[in-house]
Amino acid sequence: MTNEQVGLAAAGAVALVALVVALLAHRRARRAESLVSSLAERVALPSTPAAQSPPVADSGTTAFVITQVGAEEQPDPVPAVPVAQPIDGRLFTDIVARETVVKAAGWTHGLRRALSPETRNRIRFAVRQETKAAGRERRAEMKQALREFRARERAAVREDVA
Repeated sequence: MTNEQVGLAAAGAVALVALVVALLAHRRARRAESLVSSLAERVALPSTPAAQSPPVADSGTTAFVITQVGAEEQPDPVPAVPVAQPIDGRLFTDIVARETVVKAAGWTHGLRRALSPETRNRIRFAVRQETKAAGRERRAEMKQALREFRARERAAVREDVA
């Protein structure tokens, strides 16, 4: 297989994985939407009559609501944070698909760069140099071992003669 075929196969595999992930994300988003809508319905309808506000009998009277006991108009310690609004499934799928495509493009670029001819040549050159160095080292060790062996043989012959 040529580099182009390998690159196309890798890109196709990444695209297939991205499609599967996008479909799973879309399905999950739909499930989340249905859950959010069911929860919104449950929150919208109070379950007990006590939760409903009592009707005001007289429009001239003012109702006071006590929120804090013993505190005199202190600033709110926690600023009001805007509530996140739900997004629809298509937008969620679009966001996930874009992120997946960006990751796939990064992987494809990395693979193409790693499999480029100049990178392979650089690796081949380094391996050749390491192989030659290992061979030289092995030959040097062999020569040293032979010297030591011959020196031991000479010493043994001298002992036998003496």
